[in-house]
Amino acid sequence: MSHYSRRTLLKSALAAAGSCGVGSLLPAQEWRGTSRRNSRGLITREVQSSIDQGLQYLVQRQTMNGSQRGAFGTDGYRANTAVVGLAGLAFMAAGSSPNRGPYGANISACLDYLLANTQSGGFVALPNARTHGPMYGHGFATLFLAEVYGMTSAPELRDTVRAAVKLIVDTQNADGGWRYQPVRSEADISVTVCQMMALRAARNAGIFVPNETVDRCIDYVTRSQNADGGFSYMLSGGPSAFPRSAAGVVALYSAGMYEGEVIERALKYLDDNLPQESTFRGNNHFFYGQYYAAQAFWHVGTQRWDRYYRMIREVLTERQTAQGFWTDFICPEYGTAMACIVLQLPNNYLPIFQK
Repeated sequence: MSHYSRRTLLKSALAAAGSCGVGSLLPAQEWRGTSRRNSRGLITREVQSSIDQGLQYLVQRQTMNGSQRGAFGTDGYRANTAVVGLAGLAFMAAGSSPNRGPYGANISACLDYLLANTQSGGFVALPNARTHGPMYGHGFATLFLAEVYGMTSAPELRDTVRAAVKLIVDTQNADGGWRYQPVRSEADISVTVCQMMALRAARNAGIFVPNETVDRCIDYVTRSQNADGGFSYMLSGGPSAFPRSAAGVVALYSAGMYEGEVIERALKYLDDNLPQESTFRGNNHFFYGQYYAAQAFWHVGTQRWDRYYRMIREVLTERQTAQGFWTDFICPEYGTAMACIVLQLPNNYLPIFQK
């Protein structure tokens, strides 16, 4: 079936879901809904204004017509599927869903783009596009697609998600992890967490994921932990670092491991090594680290979460540009999507983040 016909059928299914009130993440009478779901009032008026500006920036940067419909920006990583998937998640974290809510059209455009760039073997990637590694794009894109499928149950989207999941399962290496390319060779914890989150979202939506795949991932991540509680980049060894240690915790959460000595030591490492405002500009992986740190603290409990969120909301609101975006060495669309996802976690709208 052609990409065009697949998108047409899927669009019809989404429209039907919207017409009968199915597929929205929040009540139809309240699209924003932050007063209902904003845990303990952590999203202040200032923070909500920052979020709104960031999302509007993403709206302005998204191509809505032509062959690049759904892509972001005009250069650099504009064709990158990871950026599209993350931006789609940022829009969904505000309470919109495909064709519903203030950002419904933007989410649908993200969906169109990722479907158009899903290869026959299930690989969500655009050949020759600039990327830090195509499996990053595949993981973030599959996560987004699985979240949308969980809302809509569209048959055509199910086939795409199943194929994307199969590719992840089939490319897990002997150690239990994944690397930049869709082949069974090396593995690192950074790419591994992207795949594990995608698998968790797919399983939550009813897609089969082998237990063996999950168990091997747990084994890989736990063997990556250093004596200080943090995680090394690869099994060959190396120092701990905050971004990949936060990613390690979330990989274990996504695999269904929420407690135990490994988790407690890792959380202590994160507590002791939280980046402060002074290190914001000097850390190339700041947004990546905070994306995972936010999830780690969100799931673990009130005290750690409140402490973390009050810190990160101050850092992010102060560092946002007047134009509404956040800068990052990948691209501003990436930094902005990540920041908006982090700031909107108290809304509790995205299924993958829900407690």
